[in-house]
Amino acid sequence: MSNEPHEPSDPDGVHVDRVTAWFEQHAQGVEPPLTFDLVAGGRSNMTYKVTDAADHAWVLRRPPLGHVLATAHDMGREHRIISALGPTDVPVPPVVGLCTDESVNDAPFYVMEFVDGLVIRNRAEADVLTVAARAAASQSIVEVMARIHAVDTDAVGLGDLGRKEAYIERQLKRWHSQFEASAVADLELIHDLHARLSTDIPTQQVAAIVHGDYRLDNCMVDTSGQVIAVLDWEICTLGDPLADVGLLMVYWSEQGDAFAPLMDSATSTEGFWSRQQMLDRYAEVSSLDLRRIDYYVAFGYWKLACILAGVYTRWAGGAMGSAGEGASRDIEGFKGQVRLLAEASASALDKSR
Repeated sequence: MSNEPHEPSDPDGVHVDRVTAWFEQHAQGVEPPLTFDLVAGGRSNMTYKVTDAADHAWVLRRPPLGHVLATAHDMGREHRIISALGPTDVPVPPVVGLCTDESVNDAPFYVMEFVDGLVIRNRAEADVLTVAARAAASQSIVEVMARIHAVDTDAVGLGDLGRKEAYIERQLKRWHSQFEASAVADLELIHDLHARLSTDIPTQQVAAIVHGDYRLDNCMVDTSGQVIAVLDWEICTLGDPLADVGLLMVYWSEQGDAFAPLMDSATSTEGFWSRQQMLDRYAEVSSLDLRRIDYYVAFGYWKLACILAGVYTRWAGGAMGSAGEGASRDIEGFKGQVRLLAEASASALDKSR
């Protein structure tokens, strides 16, 4: 074997030399060499923690490798949203810059300051917080959501981020089309729910920023439970803010739930508020009428079912790696999950009358 030194290969998704040169031009006080550690990847945008020789830290976000849905992985859009929210009372990471020159890293990317906090994904990670801190996190999560919905979109330069009206109608069309193209499109309950949801859409009370995937593990908290950064703005748009509230209720599991969309959900740990407490607090700090919230919960379950069907279809087709012979076996398991979500949607929709 040769004992000659060799340069380490670039991590997947990062051309170290070219990206380092970009940092030297845009990140104040950077001291190369830089190390890039993948924090999250896959079908969502890829996230790296970047550290320099002086232990300064940043976060770099880029689209997934081989991405095809450009609108779902728009770096400029994410950068624009976070930059616009920086001066508001919505906690977001400070932005360093955006690179749209694909000769640097094959795809656009943006860089934020690193925020040192906790992302609570499961019950074990919830144990890091005291029972009192879990209650504080519940309150902070719902109050920050209300702050997002209260942002004056025109005043912060986001008034043209998307169409403000008919949000639920557009979402129903979008996700139903994805489901119809999926490998589990023969699940009639999804189609039936689409028809029911389409005929009883509540009047949209206001037009606001809709995060689109607001939940505990898409926020970073400190040890006291306070939200210090809201993350993952990749599907944010303008529309009906109660869609965020409904989806948060879908993800906010409680002890004793027969079915939970997130396995090992942190919010079922002692100290976290109940769903009703979350709704009560949102009603206190916002101006919105929650009497039809069960409709939005039903929509949230249905949307999640459609998304899961699409994820399975891409996986089975090899877009997310080699599915192998297990694809045909696993379709029944995926169908089961989609069916459980659809049944939860139907149950919530029955309550919304």
